[in-house]
Amino acid sequence: MEPEPRSWRMEDVAPHPLAELLECPPEIGTLLSSSTRCIDFEDGQTVFRQAETCKGLYVVISGVLLRRTERLNTRLTLAPVRPGNLVELAAALGNGEHTYTLSAQTSGSLLLLPIEALNRAFESYPRLRMQLLEELAREVSRGYITSCLSRKAIERHRGSAAALEQES
Repeated sequence: MEPEPRSWRMEDVAPHPLAELLECPPEIGTLLSSSTRCIDFEDGQTVFRQAETCKGLYVVISGVLLRRTERLNTRLTLAPVRPGNLVELAAALGNGEHTYTLSAQTSGSLLLLPIEALNRAFESYPRLRMQLLEELAREVSRGYITSCLSRKAIERHRGSAAALEQES
């Protein structure tokens, strides 16, 4: 028995629109809307730090933010966060600790759906949690695919550089 070839398409892991992700009954929508807070930030400001307690799910309204993390004594810069992006699904759905530090590259604002309201919404409407878990899985897949493509580009670049050195 041979393993089945794996294929993927970027549309399989593309982010879903926020309205689709937060699609829920009107009473749950009202709960989330009434508890949402707007947070303004300035260029260079740290919104939250890795390992701090997560206050909820963030939605970027305007501005550009940068995610940085420390893993195994190595500092990594992750992809920037732009308007429309959900921020910290892993922390909001997981153990409640931020998985990276979020800092502003430009001024802007974001919405915070407080964790208490999210948890009440999850209890009343478990499908919402599943929708967000599915988006988190897509986010992880996008990161993995991007990482693989970057690694292949680096390997091609190194191969080209080595070939040029041999010709010299």
